[in-house]
Amino acid sequence: MTRIVHIFSLLALVVLPACGTTFSLPEIDDQSDAQAKSMFADAQTKGDRRQLGDAAAEARFQRVARRVGPVATRYCEVVMADREGFNCNARVEIDREMESRNAYFTYEGNQPTVRLSLPLVKDTVNDDEVAFVLAHEYGHLIGRHIEKSQQQAAVGALILGGLAAYANAANVSAGGTHDQSLIDNSTNLGYALGQRSFSQEYELESDTLSTHITADAGYDPALGARYFARPEDARGTDGRLSFWGTHPPDERRIATVLAEKKRIESGLGLTINK
Repeated sequence: MTRIVHIFSLLALVVLPACGTTFSLPEIDDQSDAQAKSMFADAQTKGDRRQLGDAAAEARFQRVARRVGPVATRYCEVVMADREGFNCNARVEIDREMESRNAYFTYEGNQPTVRLSLPLVKDTVNDDEVAFVLAHEYGHLIGRHIEKSQQQAAVGALILGGLAAYANAANVSAGGTHDQSLIDNSTNLGYALGQRSFSQEYELESDTLSTHITADAGYDPALGARYFARPEDARGTDGRLSFWGTHPPDERRIATVLAEKKRIESGLGLTINK
């Protein structure tokens, strides 16, 4: 059993780091931390926002997308220059079917797709917020977060499923019975744990990327990131995860954006992990 544990532990050490973040997250200085706490506390005291009409929301989205899209695509093309065939040309759309405020990045076939729901766009108070959310979703494309999550999930399933299979075999050899449910449950648990292992880091990496994309597109990432600092429930009235359920609001997110903005203002670019 010890030998098998060692093998699977070694496999995790070899594979999982390769699934980590591509870009270094900024060091959060005291000033950024204090400013983030103030911004977060201020945002928590705000009441309901005035909602845009459908036409105004559509116009805001299209206006921002025309500026953010090309900038995000250029970032992607530079980062993925050594990955032949990587598709950086994301389709950018409003999701008019989704009734809750949310945004997401996904693949439809091989087509990368970024969508913001119409209720989310209607809920924004300025173009900066739309720009930051849009650029954040592009960050998941550039960071290859879907691909990495799938890799992590597969490794997690292999590790726990393999250990359960070995334990099962040992139990049978000792006169016990085979328990397939133990293997299945362990594999499923390993898949889920592996998939979640870097989820928070991926959100912060997307925030870091979004800070650069938003600024280069001519918007203020600090104003844009205020959309995340809201007193909102993790689930909407339909029981599904809301934007704040899939993008958990906390002071660290805001501080990360503020710290990276300071780096940009000092003339520094993205730092790629070695």
